[in-house]
Amino acid sequence: MGRLWVQRACEDDPRRCTGRKLLSLGLAEEFRGSRRPPAGVLLLDPHAETPLSDRDRPAAHASGILVVDCSWNRLGARAGFPPGLPRPPSPALHRRLPFLLAGNPQHFGRIGELNTAEALGAGLYLTFGAREAETFFLRFTGGRSFLELNRERLRAYGACPGPGEVRSLERAFFP
Repeated sequence: MGRLWVQRACEDDPRRCTGRKLLSLGLAEEFRGSRRPPAGVLLLDPHAETPLSDRDRPAAHASGILVVDCSWNRLGARAGFPPGLPRPPSPALHRRLPFLLAGNPQHFGRIGELNTAEALGAGLYLTFGAREAETFFLRFTGGRSFLELNRERLRAYGACPGPGEVRSLERAFFP
């Protein structure tokens, strides 16, 4: 499996924190200020203009994927990165995920309101492929549901060579 990073903001209920669960299951490594991920890491940022696409595959394979585990209630104000926490090395590649439906109970069926595990798994699917992502999703509660809910979209987005094609598909899936 590719190198996956989680930076925790410790804002969520620890019992429901999927970032914490990913770390405890060994599915991701914790990013801390004293321990820097490689330059060029893909930072999943819901406020980035460029959607994740096949063009990002080499960067993901070389440097990994980083997701910030913070509360959806505060995400808009944070512009995709919690203040006070160390920033990833420059130049991190800020990418947003293509439009997907949340499979988690708190935001089920909402466009783009994925929990940390869903976001990291979707990034894994789009950059490392279906086999890697399925192994990942089957390790945590709700993973299978998210995968089934978005399988068609993930396959289609994964076949897009670049961000322009991803944007066209988003308009087709969510007119």
